[in-house]
Amino acid sequence: MPRIVIAGGGFAGLSAARWLQKHRGAVRGLETVLIDRHNYMLFTPMLPEAATGSVELRHITQPFRAQLRAVQFELGEILSVDEERRCVAVQHPITHETRAISYDRLILALGSTPSSKGVPGVERFTYPLRTVSDAERLRNAVLGAVEVASRSCDGAERDRLMRFVIVGGGFTGVEIAGELSAFLRSIVRYYPGVDRRLAQIVLIQAEDRLLPHLPQRFGKRAARVLFDRGVEIRTCKDVARIDSGGLTLEGGERFESRTIVWSAGEEPAPFVKRLGLKLSENGAIVTERDFAVPGHPHLMAIGDCAAVPKKEGGTHAPLAQNATREGPLAARNAVASLRGGATKPFDYEEVGQMASLGDRSALAELPGKRMLYGLPAWLLWRTYYLGRLPGFGRKTRVALDWGLGVAFGPALARLPLVERAETSFEESHAVKR
Repeated sequence: MPRIVIAGGGFAGLSAARWLQKHRGAVRGLETVLIDRHNYMLFTPMLPEAATGSVELRHITQPFRAQLRAVQFELGEILSVDEERRCVAVQHPITHETRAISYDRLILALGSTPSSKGVPGVERFTYPLRTVSDAERLRNAVLGAVEVASRSCDGAERDRLMRFVIVGGGFTGVEIAGELSAFLRSIVRYYPGVDRRLAQIVLIQAEDRLLPHLPQRFGKRAARVLFDRGVEIRTCKDVARIDSGGLTLEGGERFESRTIVWSAGEEPAPFVKRLGLKLSENGAIVTERDFAVPGHPHLMAIGDCAAVPKKEGGTHAPLAQNATREGPLAARNAVASLRGGATKPFDYEEVGQMASLGDRSALAELPGKRMLYGLPAWLLWRTYYLGRLPGFGRKTRVALDWGLGVAFGPALARLPLVERAETSFEESHAVKR
């Protein structure tokens, strides 16, 4: 019985699994298996809003089992790939049991992780924003900083607590800056000991402008909006090191801060390097235009972990809109190769991008490189991404979150996190007597 295994359930992997579920009769007896370390996909475009409480985190997660009734889901971490035996070793995150899953075609959709760019202190002293726990940690850090600042008598420490530094002026950095600015303005009135003028956001960008993947005027517009809200923007600045007390730029300029958000770049998941495949300069798996991995007839790669070439040269950017279109074609090509048919090359032109700036403002790139900004772009942003959420129930929950936030103001609860990771099934389910 033929089997297609998809390693990774992000935008690319999930869209491939959905296509195979819809076309499960394309190959007689075809089995599809999706493997991921989590039992849900996180809708990352709304993560900055979730980090500041505009939407509930659980409302932007999409459980795989509820969506993929005709696809076998395996919760686990891939440890290795045995191409000779055509199987992957998968370890369960709770029981720690390891099992082998065979495949006829393996689609690698392993995604990406934040890149430290070799800067000392990034892993230890900064807050990334890629996962559910990242969003909870960042929210707690911001609320904790304001709580402590409200009762601190040390002026220097209060300034350090109320200065929030964001490294990286791409989509994530700009959106965090916008959302955090709006969030801080909405909560300082609840802290009598904090002057709203004390809150400072610093956005540091290594390149000469914000949003470098969009036309220049988009970056200028984003900078103008953020500057008008009091965000200090520093371009053409590289970070030298980060420590527990703040950040130092190349050249010696220093920003004292207890909360530093790192969004200065991503790299393919670390497991990619262990596969022994040919990699691009940024560490992504080199593929053909139909996602096939050269020299490995049973492997394909898509999404952020793949360097998929364009017809005119270069590679497709690691964007969600590309990943959601790569997945279905990769699934179709995997089926075609099982049937001995021809595969199709990926040829897709990006349709434009959007960035939320918080406080009912956004930027949107329309066809023809036209720009929409302000409230109309914000409404377009929310409408588009609300439509991308699966299921009427999830759309309704997020829409209610937005409406309740406008009606009742911000949520100030600083919820405790479980610091100790699960080590075994027995420990994670033990009942203390």
